[in-house]
Amino acid sequence: MSPRPYRLGQRQAAADETRARILAAARDQLEKEASFSIDAVARRADVARMTVYYQFGSKRGLLEALFDLLAARGGLHQLPSAFQQPDPKVALERLIEIFARFWSSDRLVLRRLRAMAALDPELDQVLRERSEWLRNGLRVIVSRLPAGDAPVAETVDLLFALTSFENFDVLAGPDRTPEKVAPLVRRAAAAIVAPTPGSAPHGRAR
Repeated sequence: MSPRPYRLGQRQAAADETRARILAAARDQLEKEASFSIDAVARRADVARMTVYYQFGSKRGLLEALFDLLAARGGLHQLPSAFQQPDPKVALERLIEIFARFWSSDRLVLRRLRAMAALDPELDQVLRERSEWLRNGLRVIVSRLPAGDAPVAETVDLLFALTSFENFDVLAGPDRTPEKVAPLVRRAAAAIVAPTPGSAPHGRAR
């Protein structure tokens, strides 16, 4: 067997380990400090500044990779199970449960990401784009529900605000678990999507 594939495998493993160390450092930086920069992350990961750029291309690339890591650890890979529910009300309840667990999975880091986004347009753009995961999911589910009094777009906007991190953070307070917050959000969501008697499903002529 040629040593070349073996050496390539070793280099890839080393690169993967470095990437994981940088992402861990980025998360730790957000958890322990009120500031975030490539230089600070590089120091925490004990790598050169250019190594961070080599791995992620830019600060935006690093932030996107970090949010994807948080999403994976927080269980967002379970989202397909919500959309597979034949009953749209059950699908909405499932989506709420999944996001309640995600928002609580690394709450301090997610809170600081949002606080920093208010002053960092690049970070704000990353978070807005990632938030579309939730909005798009809500739009799919709402389109399958019986019509309420409000148009689909308004219903989606209301549910989007209701299921946001900011709302979860307030409802959770210092000691509510996701299992305690989710029922509160589900009840409010049920009131928002309650159908008007005799109305047609969303997306049909009314």
